[in-house]
Amino acid sequence: MTAAKQQPRYSSDAIQVLKGLEAVRKRPAMYIGSTAARGLHHLIYEVVDNSIDEALAGFCDKIGVTIHADDSVTVTDNGRGIPVDIHKTEGIPGLEVAMTMLHAGGKFDRSTYKVSGGLHGVGVSVVNALSEQLDVWVARDGSVHHMAFAQGITTKKLEVTGTAKRTGTKVHFRPDSEIFTEKRFDYDTVASRLRELAFLNSGVTLSIRDEREEEPREEVFLFKHGLKQFVEHLRGKRKALHPKPVAFATSKDDVEIDVALQYDDGYAENTFSFVNNINTHEGGTHLTGFKAALTRAINEVAKNKGLLKKVNFSLSGDDVREGMTSVIHVKVKEPQFEGQTKTKLGNSEVEGIVKTVVYERLFNYLMENPGVTRAIIDKALSAARAREAARKARELVRKKSALEGGLLPGKLADCSLSDPTMCELYLVEGDSAGGSAKQGRNRSFQAILPLRGKILNVQKARIDRILSNEEIRAIITAIGTGVGEDEFKLDEARYHKIIIMTDADVDGAHIRTLLLTFFYNQMRPLVEAGYIYIAQPPLYRVAKGKEEYYVYDDDERDKYVKRLSNGAGKGINIQRYKGLGEMNPDQLWKTTMDPETRTVLKVELDDAVRAAEIFETLMGDQVEPRREFIEKNARYVRNLDV
Repeated sequence: MTAAKQQPRYSSDAIQVLKGLEAVRKRPAMYIGSTAARGLHHLIYEVVDNSIDEALAGFCDKIGVTIHADDSVTVTDNGRGIPVDIHKTEGIPGLEVAMTMLHAGGKFDRSTYKVSGGLHGVGVSVVNALSEQLDVWVARDGSVHHMAFAQGITTKKLEVTGTAKRTGTKVHFRPDSEIFTEKRFDYDTVASRLRELAFLNSGVTLSIRDEREEEPREEVFLFKHGLKQFVEHLRGKRKALHPKPVAFATSKDDVEIDVALQYDDGYAENTFSFVNNINTHEGGTHLTGFKAALTRAINEVAKNKGLLKKVNFSLSGDDVREGMTSVIHVKVKEPQFEGQTKTKLGNSEVEGIVKTVVYERLFNYLMENPGVTRAIIDKALSAARAREAARKARELVRKKSALEGGLLPGKLADCSLSDPTMCELYLVEGDSAGGSAKQGRNRSFQAILPLRGKILNVQKARIDRILSNEEIRAIITAIGTGVGEDEFKLDEARYHKIIIMTDADVDGAHIRTLLLTFFYNQMRPLVEAGYIYIAQPPLYRVAKGKEEYYVYDDDERDKYVKRLSNGAGKGINIQRYKGLGEMNPDQLWKTTMDPETRTVLKVELDDAVRAAEIFETLMGDQVEPRREFIEKNARYVRNLDV
């Protein structure tokens, strides 16, 4: 018997107790999601959320964010100011408790905040822990109070620095460069969130100022009509079917419900749901209740007005939501979040409340406004007829089990494994690259589906036309989930990695964008579940003798040329890959398909509102917004194919 391997002694000394904010610095991603761009921006949102809580309580109507030249940030508000009196149990000022202790805050006390955006009580203390330096000024009780911190530790005790006629809080922080891999705040990302909060909280002014350029950039957001203006903003330049959004705000059983919706001449549905200002990307009980009430109300009104006499079917959820832009915002005292990203509302009682309230208000509105009703129902009937016309095409592409005799696309080279969690589907541009990919792949877990040409732009098409496109039918059949919210089944996905692999040129980028538009509009749960990826094929092969490197940009190419030639730049073989088909199967496997060596980008939906705006701008019917986008962003182009 061999001797046991010597192991370090495991005793109580090995159990670490992380005090104060040490745990946050040790595992920051547990608290803010990541230490990359998303986590960096989350710092601003946490501080702003505290100010929004004051606004929800009725004590604040101005919030300002300033990004300074050194990428430090100041957030100000005109709320009551964080309490500075001595905390009864902790024996230190309330401000210090809020800034240095996890799970400490007024939002746990329902007499202070009836509803609150963040319920973990870690917000501003986490920002403090992850900042090199943080200063707080509180104006209340006629004085300005100041405290300073570094990496969550108090460096300057509470002191009075002046007098104050008003109340409010000012927080200035510089993110810790030791923690964050991304150091620079993105103006558009922050502005988008502040604009969203201004829409959700009518009457509250939110402003942003960026001091990093010679000419500071500023925007002020104030929307007195709240969700009505939000819906009009989301609709953009698409032609509305009725002049004003349908909107109402009410409450029932301590749940506040705010709804706005408007129909346009497009085919896509854009519905966004929020709970206490939190964007519930994964939906939840409030969204389920809203959709059920909408479908029931429109069907009931249509029957009452005799608009369904000539057809022998009811309008489905997909029918009544075609071309609809809507926002639902509910305020719940004790929200319970669940789902993969904790952005799905789980409170079962909310579904019934929303369903009842929305049905009553919407039914009454439609009965009293025949012009709006006619426009909405005509749109839904048109969608229903298209759905009926597409039924046979849908039957062809719906996932069938082997017992039902369902057939996969003929050009799909499937993998041998049947466990979806292990399987990958490569959507490959062109038959040539598809052939190389089929030869180079690992047949056990990698499937290849070559795509011929550019697929249909689904942003401009209805479901019957979408399903008549051969390439799209092949994609839907291969994946196996079906399409459309009423028929899509995520758990029937045959692959948990769907990888878009296109050439590194303009045409490849266009095909990639068309595929992303399709997945976003028709199979969004795949994106939300993290199943969609983008392959990163190399641009160059740099070689000298038997030594070779695959590189992804010009700078990397120049670096390896210099290295292989000892700075001379001669005797080096440089191959520029204009397409995937130029690589032999071994090269394609080594650079783009081997899980050990490849680079793939995971497609994530961080900001659904902004994503919808971008897809509509780039892929929608209106030319003017697209031209404006090109003019604004032309200076950032790196690779131009002419």
